[in-house]
Parts: sequence; structure tokens; C-alpha cells
Amino acid sequence: MQTPSCAGFDAGPLRHAARWQPAEYAFWLLPIAAYFVFPEDLSLLSQIVITALFALSLDLILGYAGIVSLGHAAFFGVGAYAAGLLAQHGWSDPVLGLLGAGLIAGLIGFMTSFLVLRGADLTRLMVTLGVSLMLFEAANKLTHITGGMDGLQGVEMKPVLGLFAFDLYGKTAYIYCVAVLFVLFWLARRIVHSPFGLSLRGIRQNVFRMPALGTPVNARLIGVYTLGAVYAGIAGALLTQTTQFVSIDVLSFNRSAELLLILVLGGTGSLYGALLGTVVFMTAHHLLSGINPQYWQFWLGILLIFVVLFARDGIMGALRTLSRRIKGGRA
Repeated sequence: MQTPSCAGFDAGPLRHAARWQPAEYAFWLLPIAAYFVFPEDLSLLSQIVITALFALSLDLILGYAGIVSLGHAAFFGVGAYAAGLLAQHGWSDPVLGLLGAGLIAGLIGFMTSFLVLRGADLTRLMVTLGVSLMLFEAANKLTHITGGMDGLQGVEMKPVLGLFAFDLYGKTAYIYCVAVLFVLFWLARRIVHSPFGLSLRGIRQNVFRMPALGTPVNARLIGVYTLGAVYAGIAGALLTQTTQFVSIDVLSFNRSAELLLILVLGGTGSLYGALLGTVVFMTAHHLLSGINPQYWQFWLGILLIFVVLFARDGIMGALRTLSRRIKGGRA
């Protein structure tokens, strides 16, 4: 009996899938256009970009590996507090702060991944939620370190790359956030279109068959879970650096729950679904809360029900269906 080997693996389909499509280039022109079209709303746009990166981190573990999490805000909060504390102790360079926060969040993700992998979906939900709640309570109690309910204040950042200082209008913050999102998206895209990413899809579809093909399932899941934690930590660090403040809300359950709603809205397992879901969710949140601050969640709930009923795979699923119909009509 021959042992499964990668020697005969045909990487051609993966290379083809990894090619950038014209629609993708058009998509990444939108943040540039938004900078000029909405100059008064750059702070809101920065929040959208940061949340998009956060949603991207969950899509890596949920959409590609099938790991369900109700406590992903734990890594976001760890990254936010890490960036703030590093800045307070003299490590206020933004890029180095991102790297440090990402590494710390990744370390927490790596250590907790062994607990997450010990059970099925329901167990994973409880473990991830438990870790998040414990960190929230720890941040609340360690007031001499985190500031407790008052938050971490006095965070001051140096100019980005020593050249671009953060301004009151949010111009530097927005460009900085978009640049970080694009780099990390490009890296995530390379990963999901690699043999590693292909194995993650196989694990999500049939976790019992993959070991027979020679795939180290636990190692793959630990790797992607740690990567998702790193991405979430960097997103949290971006929030700290651009607002120069850390609220205990970064560890709240609501932040994790909203992230799942964003992925339901945009669609999982496509990366772009996380980005589109964030744009729609944050825009709807901003507009509906402005129209009716008390009942905006009611109208947002109707939007989510509509998406689930008529676009079960989210916005990206609807776009794929539309694209196939257009191509079929041309044929």
C-alpha cells in the first residue's frame, strides 16, 4: 500500500484560482475612491476597515477550517490592550506595535487552540466563549494595568514609519488602516489558495477522511487558529493606535456576536464576503442608528432575515449566482 504523497500534486488549479480577477482590482479601488468622496467620514471609514480585518480573521478559522467561535473578541482585545500597554512603556512605533500585538495575540491563540480542538462545534462554542469572558473579567479586575471600566488612557503613538503623524481629520489613520488591511488580505489570499488552504477546505468538508490522505488535521487547525488570532490581534492594535484609547468593550461578547452576523451577511469562505459584510453591516448600523437610535437593531434584524431567506450564502453567494446566470445567458 502506498503512502499518500504530495509528489504528484498538481498545483495548476490552485495557481489559476490565485490569479487576481478584474473585479478584485476594481474592489480595491473603492477604498481609494472613498478617501476622496467621503473626506468628512474618515473616522467611520477607518472603523469599517478595522472591523473588516477583524471579520477576515474569523473567516479564516470559520469559513475555511469550520471552527465556530463565540469568543473571537478575546484576541481582538488582547491585541488592543497589548498595543496600548506597549505604547505606554515606550514602544510607540505603530508598525512595531502591530507586530508585537499580533505576536502576543497569536501566542494566546496557540495556547488556547489545544482546548478548542478537544471537542465538536458546541464544545468549541463554549470554550471560546469561556476564554473571552475570563479575559473580559481579568481586564475589569486588573485596573492598575488595564484601567478597568474606565479604559486604558494616555496612549500616544509616533508617526507611521517616522514620517506620517496621526492627524485630527483621520487621514493618516485611514490610509494606514487600508494599507495594513490590503497587505494582510494579500497574505491571507495566498494562504487559502495554497495546499495548506486546500487542506483546510478538506478538513471542513470531511474531517475524518483527511487523515487517510496524510493530512495532519490537528496541526492544520492549530496553525489556522493561531493565524486567525494574529489577524484579530492586529485589528485590535489598529483600533488602539488610531483612537489612542482602549475600552474594555474590545473584549465584550457583543463584538464577537456582531462578527458572526457580519459573516452571515457577507458569506463565509471567500475572504471578500467578510469585507463586503462589514461594509454593509457598518453602513446599515450607522444610517439606521442615525434615523432611529432606539430601534435600529429591529431594522437590521429584518435585513439579516432577508439575507438568510433569499441569499443563504450571503452577499458573496448571491453575487456568484448572479455571475453564473449572466455567463449562462451569454453562452
